[in-house]
Amino acid sequence: MNVLVVDDDFMVAKVHSGYVQRIEGCTVVGVAHTGADAVARAAELRPDLVLLDVYLPDVSGLEVLRSLRTGSGDDPFVLVVTAADDPDTVAAALHGGALHYLVKPFDQAALATQVQRARRLRRDLDRVRGQDDIDRLFHSGPAPAHPAGGPERMPKGLTTPTADLVARTLRLRTADGATDLSATECAEATALSRVSARRYLEHFVATGAVTVRLRYGGTGRPERRYSWVG
Repeated sequence: MNVLVVDDDFMVAKVHSGYVQRIEGCTVVGVAHTGADAVARAAELRPDLVLLDVYLPDVSGLEVLRSLRTGSGDDPFVLVVTAADDPDTVAAALHGGALHYLVKPFDQAALATQVQRARRLRRDLDRVRGQDDIDRLFHSGPAPAHPAGGPERMPKGLTTPTADLVARTLRLRTADGATDLSATECAEATALSRVSARRYLEHFVATGAVTVRLRYGGTGRPERRYSWVG
């Protein structure tokens, strides 16, 4: 995956570029700090994926998103990465064709999940031969394919019954008025190990059924908090 990083903050662009470079098979082919430069560099470099900030000094990143979505089969996937978390901005990104939306600050694992998803989608696009392939392709998008919350085809090592259990746990958490939960809390509620619970949670993040945010404490690494949105 060739990736173009777009952010008005030079240090943030450097951090995000470092995240990308640590993902196997990914290369940062360019960095842009304005909307005009982003559009020009995308046309020149033809990246597979654009990490796009919303707050740019000349135009909104949402305008850049519309410019990048030409309708051509060569259009890059666009991952919006921004501090904006208001409904209008999120809706505009969704309607504009963004692959996913990450709210800053996020960690390398969250970004890697979405980059790998973009890679899978690009691979699967080349294999479309009929309706079954198209169905599988669209099922890997934002909406989960399985009515209970688990996808129809689980990745290796994951099972549909356990995915359903984790999905139900997240939805009940929302129904009870809580906004999110951690992998540790999910593990306690489902009797899974923390490692297993996190694998399922991250899988739901990749499909778009779950969002993740970082909660910072006094010391140590930030805690990942998961919310059901499917």
